[in-house]
Amino acid sequence: MVDLKSQYDFIRKEVAASMESVFESSSYINGPMVQEFQKELELYVGVKHVIPCANGTDALQIALMGLELKPGDEIITADFTFAATVEVISLLHLKPVLVDVHPRTFNIDPEAIEKAITKKTKAIIPVHLFGQCAEMAEILRIAEKYNLYVVEDNAQGIGATYTFPDGIQAKTGSLGHVAATSFFPSKNLGAYGDGGAIFTNDDDLAHFIRGIVNHGMYTRYYHDVVGVNSRLDSLQAAVLKVKLKYLDFYNERRKEAALRYNSFFEGHPNLITPHRLADCNSHVFHQYTLRLIDADRDGLVAHLGKHDIPCGVYYPVPLHAQKAYADPSVKEHTFPVTNQLVKDVISLPMHSELSSDQIEFIAKTVLEFLT
Repeated sequence: MVDLKSQYDFIRKEVAASMESVFESSSYINGPMVQEFQKELELYVGVKHVIPCANGTDALQIALMGLELKPGDEIITADFTFAATVEVISLLHLKPVLVDVHPRTFNIDPEAIEKAITKKTKAIIPVHLFGQCAEMAEILRIAEKYNLYVVEDNAQGIGATYTFPDGIQAKTGSLGHVAATSFFPSKNLGAYGDGGAIFTNDDDLAHFIRGIVNHGMYTRYYHDVVGVNSRLDSLQAAVLKVKLKYLDFYNERRKEAALRYNSFFEGHPNLITPHRLADCNSHVFHQYTLRLIDADRDGLVAHLGKHDIPCGVYYPVPLHAQKAYADPSVKEHTFPVTNQLVKDVISLPMHSELSSDQIEFIAKTVLEFLT
């Protein structure tokens, strides 16, 4: 699904030099390399504060901890996404309120958000799923109307650009009150291990979060707030600092691959290709996810496997049906889109090293099965 080896071969010397500088400094935790990467990422995203941390799940949890919500407060998020989004809500004894997604973008449906708001609602977590920007203008309007926080889950969307109705553009991660991302190796900006970061333009919130990520310390051995141990190590920052220079190139290559796939699939009666805007900037294609219509997905998975083509089903079970997050009060009919998507979706290989020949082979193998 992701060719990290070929990607590494292209930047091997730069990564080696960057990591060697860490070895020379022997500063492995919160060292100069972390600070340099942090500043460069702030400039790239266009946000005042980036706080690196140990992984993307921690980033989401710490972002919520920074908002100082109370047990039982409700947070609205999408039913169709990875479990980490609701995992951290539950760990903090907050209440996840799951709503349906839009059938075209797979992102949280703003109309469903507004219908789910109660007196206990405190925040909305939109997920930029598969690299596609959520409908942030409408989400921000709703949040302002009801005085809610917006916490962007940007684990899959880093580098995407959202265009507001007035033409103003901004990077995902800079749009809400606070945002979280993951540097898991397969992400568009991936480390060679775990890593994550929190983003905000709020000075006070950034200060609070910096304490949380480091055991609640601002001065060593003086614990001013309740914190956790979640720091990005310098070796991962060394890798990310190199790869950040190439992020736009990586994302453009992914877009080119997606358009190449589309050239084979668009118009096919059994396939719906990923939605995109004309300039394609709002989608960085962390995944290339098709919807199958009146077709045997399990059969297609097996057919691709016979030809040594990997694929993924993201996600086979909606969050409201997961054992860990089951809520007897939830009505199944509330999630018609999600319940259909989990039956329809299939993701094909997507990364910046895909060749035209590889894409053609994959696409023709899919079409062969559907013939």
